Amino acid sequence: MALRVAVIGSGPAGIYTAEALVKQSAGAVRVDVLERLPTPYGLVRYGVAPDHTSIKSIANYLKRVLELPEVRFLGGVTLGEHLSVADLLGHYDAVVYCTGAMVDRRLGIPGEDLPGSVAATDFVNWYCGHPDVDPSRFTLDSSEVAVIGVGNVAVDVVRILAKTADELSRTDVPHDVLQRLSESQVKAIHMVGRRGPEHAKFTLKELRELGELDNADVVVRPDEAQVLGSGFSRQVQGNVDVIRSWAAREPVGRARRLDVRFWLRPVEILGADRVEGLRLERTRLSPEGRVVGTGEFETLPVGMVLRSVGYQSVPLPGVPFSEDTMTVPNQAGRVREREYVAGWLKRGPTGVIGTNKSDAAETARTLLADLEGRERVPAAATIDALLAERGVRPITYDEWQAIEAAETELAKSLGRGDRVKLVGLEAMLRACRP
Repeated sequence: MALRVAVIGSGPAGIYTAEALVKQSAGAVRVDVLERLPTPYGLVRYGVAPDHTSIKSIANYLKRVLELPEVRFLGGVTLGEHLSVADLLGHYDAVVYCTGAMVDRRLGIPGEDLPGSVAATDFVNWYCGHPDVDPSRFTLDSSEVAVIGVGNVAVDVVRILAKTADELSRTDVPHDVLQRLSESQVKAIHMVGRRGPEHAKFTLKELRELGELDNADVVVRPDEAQVLGSGFSRQVQGNVDVIRSWAAREPVGRARRLDVRFWLRPVEILGADRVEGLRLERTRLSPEGRVVGTGEFETLPVGMVLRSVGYQSVPLPGVPFSEDTMTVPNQAGRVREREYVAGWLKRGPTGVIGTNKSDAAETARTLLADLEGRERVPAAATIDALLAERGVRPITYDEWQAIEAAETELAKSLGRGDRVKLVGLEAMLRACRP
């Protein structure tokens, strides 16, 4: 009898895990991929910037995994609401948790909870059409915005803020969101990092894209472009060279301005009823390599602050969780008997999308070795019957395909590229269950 495994989460980690289980078992496994949303692909659909079509094409690979005969997609099923861990273990031989890292780390400074102070994740979810975020969530009525962080998520956010709506019209940005972007009052964007250019977490391709924006001048202060040390890796040296080249540029009067700042840390978000400014302190490295303040301050007159200083996972109901590492404790993917973990929930938010593939392969090896020769959960115990008993009708893969088709038709009707995302659960359900 084939091994039955539930994978919780249909992002890259979850789908790569399903693929690894099928390949390593030579097909002697049946995998149900359970997802709380009606749509699969996780970060690829709701985290990759809409203008990064080459990265979003990873969905084509993930799609082929979901179409394997040994794999089944069950959308609209939530752990802790529709099913418990005990339910899963009573119906599957093993469970793999792959829910990623869904929230931003906080800055921990005064004023962080003022209206207008926002996690970058929320903003990304907004322009990517995540059903958890209302399309009216953001009104870009501030002339100046600060983005805290110098990694690829910050670069994505800055780029979307800097581009015109016309430039984004051929992407899958939801139409209501595109309208909001077309009404943007943003003129100046400040991207702020605590350390120097050599410490930034950009990848070179994404960084170079900022310098090619048609609608924004990129400005770097020469004194902030200075680096400490030498002998950097090729990646770091490439970043440093790009940033130094920007410091030598003169603005040419484009509609928007992007100030890339280094050696500054946020110490307070200012405002009475909403964000009115961001207070920054100049920083330096201590002899031990720690970032310390210099006592020199400046204030940016921004009306919005987007924090992008890293992701972290959140606990799952009934699943062990370490508040120290913000991950599920594991050994090579093993959590406890018949429970496993893969992806960012396993190792923290590190690596690129493809890193999840080797990570998933390790978890699959551990799981298959652990369960070899073990007695199987009775075949009569099916999750379908339990869900039906609880009034839950999962979204099938065919229904997801109907949502995709509706998004393609919407793009055609609007004269906008290949796809325009539907927003909200109701719209998705209407598309797949008319």
